Amino acid sequence: MLRRTRTPHAFGVATAAAVVLALAAPPALALPADAAPDPVPALVAGQDTAAPQLVTGLSEPAAGAPADAARAHLAAHPDRYRVDPGELVEAGSERDADGRRTVRFEQRHGGIPVFGAQYLVHLTGEGAAQRVESVGGKYFTGLSAPTSATVPDAALRELALGAVQDARARAGATAEDRGAVVLPGGAGRLARHFTVRTTDPAGGDRAAREVYVDAVAGVVALAYDARTPSPAGDAAPSPGGDPQPATGTAPDVHGNSVKVNAVRLPDGGYRLTDLTRHSVITTYDAAGRDADDFVGALPADAVPAASPGPDFPAATGTSGATDAHLGAGAVYDFYRDRLGRDGLDGKGGPIVSVVNVTSGGKPYANAYWDGTKMVYGSGGGAYFPFSAALDITGHEMTHGVVAHTANLTYLGQSGAMDEALADYFGNAIQVTARGLSMNDPKAALLGEDKCRTGTPQACADRHLDDHRTTVADYLGATGALDNGGVHLNSPVFAGALWDIRRTLDPLTADRVVYRALADYLTPLDDFVDGRDAVLAAGRSLGLSRAQLRTVAAAFDAHGIKAGWQHRIGTDSRTLLPDVSGSMSLPAAADGHWVAMGPISGRTDRNALYTGPTTGRTAPVRLSPDDGRYHSYAATDGAGAVWIAVGTDARGWGQEVLTAPLTGAGPVRSLFHSATQQPSGVQVSGRDVAFLVRDAGRTGVRLSHDGAPAVEIPLPEGHGASDLTLRDGLLGWTESWHEGEQQVTAPTVYSIAAGRVTAQYTAHAGAGARPSEAYGTRLAGGRLLWVDIPREDAGAHGSIRSGALDGSGTSEVLSGDAPNAPTRGSLITASDQAVTYRAVPHSLLGPAPAGGWTNAALPKLWQVPLAGGAPQRVSCDRGDQDQPAADQGTRVVWLDATGGGPDLVVRDRPAVTC
Repeated sequence: MLRRTRTPHAFGVATAAAVVLALAAPPALALPADAAPDPVPALVAGQDTAAPQLVTGLSEPAAGAPADAARAHLAAHPDRYRVDPGELVEAGSERDADGRRTVRFEQRHGGIPVFGAQYLVHLTGEGAAQRVESVGGKYFTGLSAPTSATVPDAALRELALGAVQDARARAGATAEDRGAVVLPGGAGRLARHFTVRTTDPAGGDRAAREVYVDAVAGVVALAYDARTPSPAGDAAPSPGGDPQPATGTAPDVHGNSVKVNAVRLPDGGYRLTDLTRHSVITTYDAAGRDADDFVGALPADAVPAASPGPDFPAATGTSGATDAHLGAGAVYDFYRDRLGRDGLDGKGGPIVSVVNVTSGGKPYANAYWDGTKMVYGSGGGAYFPFSAALDITGHEMTHGVVAHTANLTYLGQSGAMDEALADYFGNAIQVTARGLSMNDPKAALLGEDKCRTGTPQACADRHLDDHRTTVADYLGATGALDNGGVHLNSPVFAGALWDIRRTLDPLTADRVVYRALADYLTPLDDFVDGRDAVLAAGRSLGLSRAQLRTVAAAFDAHGIKAGWQHRIGTDSRTLLPDVSGSMSLPAAADGHWVAMGPISGRTDRNALYTGPTTGRTAPVRLSPDDGRYHSYAATDGAGAVWIAVGTDARGWGQEVLTAPLTGAGPVRSLFHSATQQPSGVQVSGRDVAFLVRDAGRTGVRLSHDGAPAVEIPLPEGHGASDLTLRDGLLGWTESWHEGEQQVTAPTVYSIAAGRVTAQYTAHAGAGARPSEAYGTRLAGGRLLWVDIPREDAGAHGSIRSGALDGSGTSEVLSGDAPNAPTRGSLITASDQAVTYRAVPHSLLGPAPAGGWTNAALPKLWQVPLAGGAPQRVSCDRGDQDQPAADQGTRVVWLDATGGGPDLVVRDRPAVTC
């Protein structure tokens, strides 16, 4: 989709912060000192695998059919590739115009597909002259994940549906079972893939999310927004009867009469079906029907845009049908004539367009490729129908080409490359069709023709000549925003490709970029892998060394080179890099941190680690090696308590575990259940507390000195959240209903006295605005919480402090203060300072004025416990999430500045940035 306007509001931020597989390629192997410099390495090592990412410069005989020859070549060199040919299943092959073939294999583990794992073999010549030219891709060695699920199918489906946070949307959600898959990384994880679809209960928009549920541990291991909001439908139906190729005229969106290829039906009528190309091109007019009517297969009553005679009526132009029809032909011709590709699927499959759709009864200003067809909004207001912009048509239809070649995962850098390739070819198609020079001011603009008023520069969605670089401009977004920046960061890679087209001959550049897409890229590739793929494609096409250096220079100019993440300036220290997943929530106290995360080169990717917040010693593993997920931890600096989720000898369940940070003592179990859900664990000395949800009710449990946990009774109808534990005192946010009003009350409970000593209800007295409290924390001999107006979604809240004996409250930070907390802000505190995450703009709502920038992403702020002006904790420019206060003003958090997130720390506020 060119621009995201149909936002999947039904999914909450917590589940949107998906696992981002840390599979970035390491730097290329260095050439000998006396070797001539070459921008394409002979071998690029893989990461999380012994198999190389790319091997070039080969010329080795390979007899037989291409797939057989490719497999035999891999089998003949086990020490070079470390690939088991028995785990490879042919996924198709590409034949270039010069006869070169690429055989694409998908990896299987125990017969189960490995997510994103493809290995490619490139062959030249025919018959006895056939040779292997290069090999590469993603193949994961060391996988040992089980191949049988231990969690029942029904439970896996319910867990997938649980990714929908809004209860109303969840009630109508569906989960399409896509089968088993192994998630790579270390030993791998057996998962079940579901596509979860919902309808926003407020706006009616449909949303789709790819959800992968660990089939052994029973947790959501990976989740991200699907690239299209609808499932793929069937191919276009036959136009009916015995249609004959014909030509006619039709007005375009500007009223100009143009020639169109159509068919003449037996009754003498005409329809917009083009039979002159191998791919049959058909264009439908939705006549203002909602886009949701065209989800999946075309409606039975849908017919192509029609005319009683060869001269199509004015509505054919105002609907956008004429431009969509011509645009589809231009896209087909570009790929066939310049690149030798027969249609979007490479096999001459049908090309279908639907124009003039609306959304919720209103004009729809967007366009997208839904898996089998183009769907164009009606435009309206300031916009023409989106088919008016040929570069938009080329962009969206190129997503179809990507899906049938590299099939880049629509997440993070791989998703940004999907968008970048669509940008590149969309603009290349328009420039080529209109005969524009690469120096034309409009050549680098994307979508500049869709606006009825204003300048092309102001109308364009993206400018491919804006010189964005990784180091200066990469947006450090988590998976909660734009799938990790697939649109926001695409201009960095697209700009490099456009510079290549500007400096090389455009036809040569198009062939190089297309070969990289069709023959070298694989689903999980990142920007550096993309650079290597383009350079390898250039070498295979016979580019000179000077041309290859030009290509490399374009990537260098945009900062796309090995290790670019480490060149982004930060003012924090990294404690644990590439902390993947929404379960990796850090805890800190008394100079130590605890978090779930991977360690480079280790197979225990879902284990719990600990280390000093100074970062002076390496992290050590804290949790047992039992195949379960160990996360949601808390620490008091001496010991840790956490939740283990997964299957052991007792079957599937969730368990509360505790152990000393030194590792010298045993790991003890405090709670285990297959039905009850523990959460919010806390530890202070010999006390451990946690929440347990059972049958819709959440209660408080307390364990002293390793004894079985006992429940602290709450009044009937009351629940608890935001558990906090400190020096013999428990705190929580208690909630209940009084008539129609929900009351939230920060609460203090004395363990020794066995009673509540303080409770502050958040809603104010008569005549005041109702408010609610959340984020209760014990620190500095006070109880802290955020108090925020209940009815105002965009309101700022205050940070309040209450005495432990209930004698009164004070204000730490006013809701009127600059950068005060907003709804959803996280809060943590030491005895000196309160740190909170400010969310200035909803990550699931409309973009802020001026568009998304690093400055608009959530940042951490800190205020003294006694009150004062908030100060920026860090000037790191990316998303800052999950803060955990240590001693004094020191804070650890998850930072996405370098595309991570990484677990980082800072000792004191940066004050100003």
